[in-house]
Amino acid sequence: MKRRYVLAPEAALDLVQIWRYIKRESSARTADRVEAAIRNQFASLAQSPGIGHWRKDLTAEAVKFFPVYSYLIIYRPDTKPLHVVAILQGRRDVQQILRNRL
Repeated sequence: MKRRYVLAPEAALDLVQIWRYIKRESSARTADRVEAAIRNQFASLAQSPGIGHWRKDLTAEAVKFFPVYSYLIIYRPDTKPLHVVAILQGRRDVQQILRNRL
């Protein structure tokens, strides 16, 4: 089976940290539900990489942003398989984090 998307190592770690945080603050069931929603969105983005929006106010890099709950999936729409570079809580300093990652 051909992979439709890949996670950068930092994005994979983001997902683990999100799950752990939600489990600690709420429950494993809620953490599982949020993780599943994020993973399902990866597949949707891979099928339709034009969805999402550019945020030139945050980075000049060719990445798009798509929200899931209070998180932002940041991905490169022109890659095959789709390359997810980060999954970040929207209230974090997204600009600074991306400056260090991209």
